[in-house]
Amino acid sequence: MKINDQEPLPVYVPDPSRYDNMKFRRCGKSGLDLPAISLGLWHNFGHSDDLKVGREILRTAFDLGITHFDLANNYGPPYGAAEENFGRILKKDFLAYRDELLISSKAGWDMWPGPYGNFGSKKYLVASLDQSLKRMGLDYVDVFYHHRPDPDTPLEETMGALDLIVRQGKALYVGISQYSAADTIKAAKILKELGTPCLIHQPRYNMMDRWVEKDLLNVLDESGIGAIAFSPLEQGVLTNKYLNGFPEDSRAVKDGRYLKSSNITSAVLSQVKKLNDLAEERGQSLAQMAIAWLLKSPTITSVLVGVSKASQLQDNVNSLKNLSFTEDELLKIETILKS
Repeated sequence: MKINDQEPLPVYVPDPSRYDNMKFRRCGKSGLDLPAISLGLWHNFGHSDDLKVGREILRTAFDLGITHFDLANNYGPPYGAAEENFGRILKKDFLAYRDELLISSKAGWDMWPGPYGNFGSKKYLVASLDQSLKRMGLDYVDVFYHHRPDPDTPLEETMGALDLIVRQGKALYVGISQYSAADTIKAAKILKELGTPCLIHQPRYNMMDRWVEKDLLNVLDESGIGAIAFSPLEQGVLTNKYLNGFPEDSRAVKDGRYLKSSNITSAVLSQVKKLNDLAEERGQSLAQMAIAWLLKSPTITSVLVGVSKASQLQDNVNSLKNLSFTEDELLKIETILKS
């Protein structure tokens, strides 16, 4: 991360009214509340990013009542960079407030060379979390996820590793990400039998990617598992960013790994423009409406946003001012998305 300590930020004193406007939701059948909006460090916290901007984002998030910061071992670039830089900012600004924070990390994607740096073996998961804790300067994370299913490792081993990690005191809760409904049922059963319930599932979910509605949301409800949706804005598509072309600083232009400009077709833009018109009728930005649309479901505990500038967080949090939809509005959204 680019260092900008020549112009250091003033000593951080959190806003005393930070919890006044944030909504908190109970996570499944647990004792834990999550902010309705959480901050993900997937992008914009790598070694090529500006440390000062990262600090401003994290400070602004906490001032707005966002207490949950979500990371993973391979967030960067390079792998590990986001945790490393988060650890530096934590040490400077947030150590005194650690017990007000919910910090999560994950492992499951490729992290280091060789057969032990990927997927879901006990060796990989335990070693990866040990590395993550060192990078962040923490004794434990609040939530540790298995980041994706592993088709070649017995689910009993992977869930056993999550149970072990809790018993070792390295995580308070565990979760899973990107698991199908069927695998979620199996994983939750194993964890329950081990005595470490599955707290939360982190699926990709937004207006344009609704696979979870087929059966996963029902499974989470029935199993008492919370849900936190990532990519709620479809990597920026569900904003006004692309209504008039492709800005040079946009993700579609700068980084085609996660969003290709070729995927933002005229048909997609037509949908986005109609959704944007509806959002304006509701007195919201399109991003706010997209977040509110997710939070209309009581199954969704929190929506995980990622931002490149602190000002975007206020826009995201303002979505909480209007979470209700009329039947007519929901029908219009369905009609637009099917057009």
